[in-house]
Amino acid sequence: MRPSSIDSSAPHIEAWQALALEEGLVFPEHLFKQSFGMKNEQIIPQLFQWTRDVNEIRRLDERKEFLYREIVRRRGAETYPGVRVFLDMLAGQDVPCVIGSSAPRANVEVALEVLGFSGYFQYIISGEDAAAGKPDPQIFLLAGRAMGLRPSECVVFEDAHVGIAAAHAGGMKVVAVTNTFSRASLSQADCVVERLDELTFNALRRLFMSEDLQSAFRKTIA
Repeated sequence: MRPSSIDSSAPHIEAWQALALEEGLVFPEHLFKQSFGMKNEQIIPQLFQWTRDVNEIRRLDERKEFLYREIVRRRGAETYPGVRVFLDMLAGQDVPCVIGSSAPRANVEVALEVLGFSGYFQYIISGEDAAAGKPDPQIFLLAGRAMGLRPSECVVFEDAHVGIAAAHAGGMKVVAVTNTFSRASLSQADCVVERLDELTFNALRRLFMSEDLQSAFRKTIA
């Protein structure tokens, strides 16, 4: 769930910068990485400390995401290396995929449309569907439920620390991708890769096996 497929850092930074300029605020870019996986309702008051007024947070949230979508539509979106190959592999193995993202649904849909990725995902669970943001596991639990799967049958693909924590809190396996953070800092994940196309279908299967079964499985494919 939630393959870390879209390199959205640049348009998000540009949107935050544009919003800060409009509002006469200071965008603390050095805190940007810490915001990955968080909702704007958390970022604006807690991380950026711009305001704690609920109505003002909502207004700034909506304006920032509008700016983000305009930037993506105007400039396009980029995907990380190996993502399309990985998604094609999953599709070839009939593995169902769902996006579980803290972002607004409109953001996700725009990015998928621009990249031509819409056909890879059966469902989208967005920030509007979950009352609590990551590291709360609600988004991922809803995503698993949409596919009719138990948490123990799901694997989450993440590149953010709060996303890894959310997946584990929900009882799911996690593959971390070093899109943003170092391999060492992502060590709490069940598996860490630099590119998604490093993963084979057999490697994913092994995540759900006991150590004894993994050993037997390795022998059968050696």
